[in-house]
Amino acid sequence: MLNSISAAAGRLLISEPFMMDPNFKRSVILLTEYSEDGAVGFVLNHQSDMLLGDILPELSYSDLPVYEGGPVAKNTLHFVHRCPHKIPGGIEIWDNIFWGGDFEEVKQLINTYQLNESEIKFFAGYSGWTQGQLDAELIEDTWIVANRFNADLIFANSEHNLWREVVISLGSRYAHIANFPENPSLN
Repeated sequence: MLNSISAAAGRLLISEPFMMDPNFKRSVILLTEYSEDGAVGFVLNHQSDMLLGDILPELSYSDLPVYEGGPVAKNTLHFVHRCPHKIPGGIEIWDNIFWGGDFEEVKQLINTYQLNESEIKFFAGYSGWTQGQLDAELIEDTWIVANRFNADLIFANSEHNLWREVVISLGSRYAHIANFPENPSLN
């Protein structure tokens, strides 16, 4: 098994370099929930074609991007943030990173230009695993788990480079895979 770190809320899942599933190809996922019942997370580096205003046209400031959180319940909107002093009610999943919170307050803060991309990230849908499914995928080396990373990566708008940056940040054991081609048959 390539991975030596167990999955947990607040950790990142990095897809193996040759994953062909378009939902997870070269993905970095923030796990927000992990238990014996299953897991939930959000793909951090698959920006959709939608802006928040496309989903919530009543917002005056609506240029915030919306990311494809995963293939499950794509008609739902989720968010992670790092401003609990502005948004109450979120669940802390990692050091000062929160999942959810008072959505009415979020809308008010957006309408008054008090939130920006470096503080909050929105997702349409989510990534979900049933009981034992993620653990089996970890044994098969489908994912690498990272438990140490710079929180700025979560809110970065570097869709195309995020997977590579995170892989390199894991150290020399993994850095070489950052240069693997997406399709090994083209090598």
